[in-house]
Formats: sequence, structure tokens, C-alpha cells
Amino acid sequence: MANVKVLLLEDVHALGRSGDIVSVKCGYARNFLQPQGFAVIADRNALRMQERLQLARAEQAKRDLEEAEQFKSQIDGQVFSCERKVDPDGHMYGSVAILDIVEIVKEAQGFELDKKFVTLAHPIKKVGIHTIPVNFKEGVEATFTLKVIPEGGVLPEDEPEETVEEVSAEAEEAEAATEEA
Repeated sequence: MANVKVLLLEDVHALGRSGDIVSVKCGYARNFLQPQGFAVIADRNALRMQERLQLARAEQAKRDLEEAEQFKSQIDGQVFSCERKVDPDGHMYGSVAILDIVEIVKEAQGFELDKKFVTLAHPIKKVGIHTIPVNFKEGVEATFTLKVIPEGGVLPEDEPEETVEEVSAEAEEAEAATEEA
């Protein structure tokens, strides 16, 4: 299929911002972008409209930047915690997904964090301390810490790692015990 150039009337995630002219598949433009009011075919009239949209976009970008800075100041460096059920071996039932993180922030800070801003490679499936990156609009980035603790318990302390000498000494003792038997 051929591509067609469209003028975006609104921000479309992973495609572009209002006022951008982008190239998309004909079916995507005809069946989704145009009926939803997100875009129009880029013709002469659309090019004139682009100037007005870019002015409005600049104003919106300024408001988005102020809002993103405000959100960043509220959550950057903060520590949030949540409790999850774990089995006797310490394995967590289920996971902590992006929607759970959004709800935790909402309960703690009182504002709605958009799930599109939270970048999590995969759901959290381990009890412990996790760093959560947040990418707001206009390139504003923040991080916060999420402590996932066992229900009704505390976060287990990290056990010190065994050194190579301790492991080899234990192996020699086990080998000597098997030779005696």
C-alpha cells in the first residue's frame, strides 16, 4: 500500500505532535486518523492550517513543560512502598505492573500519573527495592524508588555474599565428610 502525508490535528502517541506533517499508510489515515479527528490529508489548505497549529502547539508545549516540572518536583527522588503477598520461600504472588504503580503514586501524592509516562520494561516480580523511571512530556525525566515488601512483614535484609574461600572451604568439608562415610 502507498503512504499518504497527513497533518496531525492532535498529538498522536508514537506518531507525532499537533501540527506535524507525517507519512502514514493510506488505511491508517482513512480508517483511524481521519474518523477520530486526529488528522487531515496534507493539501494546500492543511498547510495553511499548519501554521496556526504550530502556534497553538508552542503554547501547549509551554504548559506541558510547566506541568511536567511540577509533577517531577513532587515525585523525583521519592520513596513509595507497597505490600504484596509472598509464599514461605519469599516468592511474590503476581506482580506489580504499571497500573499498580500509578495507583500507588495516586494514593501517596494525590495526583494522577499518566501510565504512558511510566517506563517499565516488565512487571516487577520480586520483593525488594526498585528504581522506577518516569518520562514526562517535553523531555522531563524523573525517577523514584518503589519498595515492594512482603504483606505484614518487612523488607528482608540482603545476606552478605559468600567469598570464594568460604565456598571452597565448605566444599572441602563436604568432600571430607563423604570420604569418611
